[in-house]
Amino acid sequence: MEPTYKSVESDVKIIADFTEYSPMHIGHKYCMDQAKKMVPNGIFVAVVPGLFERNGRGNPYIMTREARAEVAVAVGADIVVEGPPMGIMGSGQYSMCLAAIFKALDADYIPRGYRPFKGFNTILETISNGGGVAPKPYKIVDMATKNVLYKGKLHEDNYVIVSLSKSLKNINFDFKDKFIFVKRIEGVSGTKIREYINFEDFKAAEDMMPPETINILKGEIELNRAPLNNLRDVHGILERVNNNDIEYLKLLTLMDDHTSESLIENRPFNSILEVEKSISRGFSRNHKNRVLSSLEAGIFKEDIHKYIDRYPSVIRILKYKNEEVLNEFQKRITHRRLEIWQ
Repeated sequence: MEPTYKSVESDVKIIADFTEYSPMHIGHKYCMDQAKKMVPNGIFVAVVPGLFERNGRGNPYIMTREARAEVAVAVGADIVVEGPPMGIMGSGQYSMCLAAIFKALDADYIPRGYRPFKGFNTILETISNGGGVAPKPYKIVDMATKNVLYKGKLHEDNYVIVSLSKSLKNINFDFKDKFIFVKRIEGVSGTKIREYINFEDFKAAEDMMPPETINILKGEIELNRAPLNNLRDVHGILERVNNNDIEYLKLLTLMDDHTSESLIENRPFNSILEVEKSISRGFSRNHKNRVLSSLEAGIFKEDIHKYIDRYPSVIRILKYKNEEVLNEFQKRITHRRLEIWQ
């Protein structure tokens, strides 16, 4: 039986953004600021991935979800909720989860940064008008007309927009006029920021990060809780690949038969590099890192499917600006169970 919820008590607009904030840089802040400028009285809800602390590329985040949520609120977010565990899912799977959380939040606006190029405006216009756009091998297709809107591959940021529109369409969420497309600012690189931070060269990175990010990140480093982006559970991975049979390995999420067979054939392993060489290339350049994250987590394919079917079973609040904002958010989201993360 479905739970019964009271009627919505607030008409405040929800601006729902999904960003990993690893770490939050001035590009993230710019996108947030532009959305808040367009919807000045709205509640900005940042959806920040949490479980297993692995990003969409399968790599560890630079800071914990708690620290990333703290930065988000310090920079301007009103509410931070926990997003799906991206690092142990395929891109289509976490896109479906993102669509589900936007629907659960009853999002009025969805800001997304994009990289402009010739032909992409047609795609953005289609999505702005509520049309689903599907990524296919080396082409982008209008889901309604089947017309090819673009031939070629998209940059990662642009691909996320297209994939999300497809997932939102598949769950029947009306997103007409809800997207706020923000042109990405130049000269900001999350990869370079992480490289600088690994060498504690904040001077080189400070122009790309808000001061709030720098202060919280330095605090995490002093507490030995950052940077985490180069840390793996080496012992756990080696234990799993060296001591389990092939049937067990095949059950793990993202694990293909060829990789399972290769791991059995080439073991025992003594390092992560040796394990990585036995992982098949896959269709994504991030496939090997995602499989390593799967080996860390030890989650089965069946459990991921169940998780996706039920997601979000609860909206978990990681951080909020103040009690007034939290109260307004609770009055607006009465149709879902809310939980404050401790």
